[in-house]
Amino acid sequence: MQKKSLKTSTRSARKLSSAGTGDSGTARITRACAIVRYLKKAYPAPKIELYYRTPFQLVVAVMLSAQCTDKAVNKLTQGGLFRTYRTPRDFADANSALFQKEIASVPFFRNKAKAIQGVAKAIATKHRGVVPKTEVELMALPGIGYKTAHVILGELYNIWEGIPTDTHVKRFAKRFDLSREDDLKKISKDLEALVPKEDWKYVNNGLVLYGRYVCSARKHDCEKHPLTKLWPEAAHRWPRAK
Repeated sequence: MQKKSLKTSTRSARKLSSAGTGDSGTARITRACAIVRYLKKAYPAPKIELYYRTPFQLVVAVMLSAQCTDKAVNKLTQGGLFRTYRTPRDFADANSALFQKEIASVPFFRNKAKAIQGVAKAIATKHRGVVPKTEVELMALPGIGYKTAHVILGELYNIWEGIPTDTHVKRFAKRFDLSREDDLKKISKDLEALVPKEDWKYVNNGLVLYGRYVCSARKHDCEKHPLTKLWPEAAHRWPRAK
């Protein structure tokens, strides 16, 4: 199984390299797999740090976290929001104006409120209150894209059919020259071409935790950090955020 996955990754990485990313496919596979080996050892059971008690609360928390820190989202949800709203029907039936005010501490709260209530209504009516288990069904819901869908599938159901890319994953993908894309979904596809599928579950949460507690986004001396030791050139690569 491992040999088959590696061959598949090699073929995909050759396509990636020929697209102009500037490194040989084999070198980038080797680098990506070394990173994943570290993440598996350091974070053998990585879990999301967003607070939730019910499956749909996870959906809401992930949607609220777009362009917002987990800390700020947890402060909101633990501060009373999730005591008031637990199920899709709870969110769907909420007074729209009141709900906007209740989540006003996060960025883009109006758009997020509308999307959350739209998702809540769809799940309550079309899915009998159960969060869907497929990418296609999730991405058909308002406000749910590739990243959000795969965070939900991985966290709730341990289904890893894709690698979610957030700001941490994007940062390390660029610093370690695993992708030169800016679009989050395209970065996900580049990573999926490099990492064996059975290891996809370690990438997002592992890099989030590493970026949060070991190697922050602000430029600093990180030559002694574990991942930088694997590819020292990363110590001098600080791509601008876009």
